[in-house]
Amino acid sequence: MVGIVIVSHSKKVADGLYELADQMTGGKIRIGKSGGTKDGRLGTNVDEIVEEIKKCESGDGVLVLVDLGSSVMSAQMALEFLDGEYAGKVEIADAPLVEGTIAASVEASIGSDILKVKAVAEAAKNLVKI
Repeated sequence: MVGIVIVSHSKKVADGLYELADQMTGGKIRIGKSGGTKDGRLGTNVDEIVEEIKKCESGDGVLVLVDLGSSVMSAQMALEFLDGEYAGKVEIADAPLVEGTIAASVEASIGSDILKVKAVAEAAKNLVKI
């Protein structure tokens, strides 16, 4: 199944969203999370993102979801640091973090391929809440 990696500037945001997505999918998929810097401040950690991608890759690919500005750059850098075995297997979604993560996680849990999981995550941009 496609794995999901959550990237946030905040460890608390990443932890909370992981908990929500894991509960929504019943633990059926691999979900990784990277939040904050190594020393506990707000920010991102490229090395941690790389490690979480590796943990979540089971052969079907990994979708990375990000929160704000520099988390996109950090995720892109992480992809550059991955070995060739990950080429073409990791995608970054242009999606809202919370809604996109939940939609992607549920889609992955029913066995959809990475392109479908990414499309569902990105379609979350169009959800109307009220």
